[in-house]
Amino acid sequence: MNIRPSRRSRNVLVDMTPLIDVVFLLLIFFMVSTTFDKQTQIKVDLPEASNQTEESRESQSIAISIDAKGHFYLDDQELVTHDLATLKRALGKAAGERTDVPVTVTSDKQAPFQAVMTVMDAAGQLGLSRLSFLARATPAQGE
Repeated sequence: MNIRPSRRSRNVLVDMTPLIDVVFLLLIFFMVSTTFDKQTQIKVDLPEASNQTEESRESQSIAISIDAKGHFYLDDQELVTHDLATLKRALGKAAGERTDVPVTVTSDKQAPFQAVMTVMDAAGQLGLSRLSFLARATPAQGE
């Protein structure tokens, strides 16, 4: 009588087909659910706050300043009223027929955000897309 179990070598095979199917389904799910939509309408060129010298300004640029109370200044002259219609008229007069004129916005850090949005809205409605915002350079550590 032979009590010892027989030692046959069994090859265990794992079927990879279901695993590959699941990986492909996950890949398709993530590809379909990812969105690549760009939401911005006005292109804004934000400044870098570094200690480099300021580039020379173009002679035909429009400078808009906003003080702490939200009052608008176009090329250092205060506008009569501080609403969207007046700002659009002043910007349209300064830009003329050109839509590629760079607009430089300088704002007080205490200025209401609505005033900055009004400038962006007026420029966007007139087709002025070359906006840049000036920032004061922060001093480097150790200075």
